[in-house]
Amino acid sequence: MTEFTIHTEESTPEGSKELVREIKGKYGFLPNLSAVQSESPAMLEGYVALSQIFSKSNLSETERQVILMTNNRLNGCAYCMAAHSTISQMANVPANVIEALRSGSEIADSKLEALRLFTIQMNETRGWVEQSDLDAFLAAGYDKANVLDVILGTSLKVLSNYTNHITQTPVDAAFKANTWSAVDNLAA
Repeated sequence: MTEFTIHTEESTPEGSKELVREIKGKYGFLPNLSAVQSESPAMLEGYVALSQIFSKSNLSETERQVILMTNNRLNGCAYCMAAHSTISQMANVPANVIEALRSGSEIADSKLEALRLFTIQMNETRGWVEQSDLDAFLAAGYDKANVLDVILGTSLKVLSNYTNHITQTPVDAAFKANTWSAVDNLAA
């Protein structure tokens, strides 16, 4: 497999340097995903911008993490599952919700479960969801804007999950406590 560079602030291409400094300042370290994405200034800028835009939806942090972690699991992304498990813990997402998302099991909260199921359908059908899936999602209390928010969050995960698959991004020390294995968890 082609090896990709895990850039440092010093080695990153010139077009990525400013964003790399901002990311490092925000997190206190440069996450390996950003370090790898910085190879392409356009990719790094796109991922950061889309992340910021997604956070502006009217979905709660927990709801956004349901979308992101569901896609991470379906796409088998060990890096993003570890990172988003940690982010979810820091954001006070309930532990039982995090565990359900990591294992692919039902979420006790019926509205969050409807979001998880709709996200699964969006991912697995590549957007060709059945009307009954759309109806169930809307009946759970979500609206048409939220349908599009699920697409936005799914798109965000395509950028990070596919990057991690191609580059084999190692999990950062900050996320190691939440290491996750696709082999152990995709069958659930």
